[in-house]
Amino acid sequence: MTLSNLIAAGLFGLLFSCNTATSSAKTESNTVNTATVTTQPEMKDGITIEELDEQYADFEKAYFAGGCFWCTEASFDRINGVEDVYSGYTGGPEKAPTYRQVASGQTGHAEAIVVYYDPAVITYEKLLDVFFVAHDPTTLNRQGPDRGPQYRSGIYFLSPEQEKAALAKVATLEKAGKFDDPIVTEIEAASDFYVAEGYHQDYYEDPTNPNQSYVQNVSKPKVEKVMKTFQDILKPEYRKQP
Repeated sequence: MTLSNLIAAGLFGLLFSCNTATSSAKTESNTVNTATVTTQPEMKDGITIEELDEQYADFEKAYFAGGCFWCTEASFDRINGVEDVYSGYTGGPEKAPTYRQVASGQTGHAEAIVVYYDPAVITYEKLLDVFFVAHDPTTLNRQGPDRGPQYRSGIYFLSPEQEKAALAKVATLEKAGKFDDPIVTEIEAASDFYVAEGYHQDYYEDPTNPNQSYVQNVSKPKVEKVMKTFQDILKPEYRKQP
């Protein structure tokens, strides 16, 4: 996605952004008028998961949901071996939902990401490590100020091997007492994934967005936590220079 397209999409996205100048929470789920959803279609990126799969056919992929996808997308995008990350929606029955529909909390979808990665560089197990640092897996249908089932924690496996790895990781974390509260991450077989609107892609990186209160107060601390925890596997451009 070019910078000019990102900026244009970002400006459009601000019209529908879930955060406000007076709140660090993504609040559109509390204000969306379902009667207007069909009359105010949002800009679509135009790409499908099938097209992405074809584009990244030489890579493995993983699906994760960990609250706001602006945060998780940026966190995984900094990890070496991750070729690309896209924000989207999964876990609900409605076909091709829009952001406004998902934000209502009524579609059953979660804000999620698809991670394309090189298994010769990074393992699925290591991606799980990143996942459990990038968000709080102990809060049910909530991440920080964001509340609703669309912000749930989830791992959506694509193979028996991924399922086994995810279950084993949760068991290990629970046994080690890594978190004060029980892990509530749902582990389910992957269902249809819909790529989110264009303005959501690389939202954290968009130069028109980082000064917004949500990005600064919610997204940035999460991304920085991941970078600090996984300094040894960051992409070269994100590593601290000696």
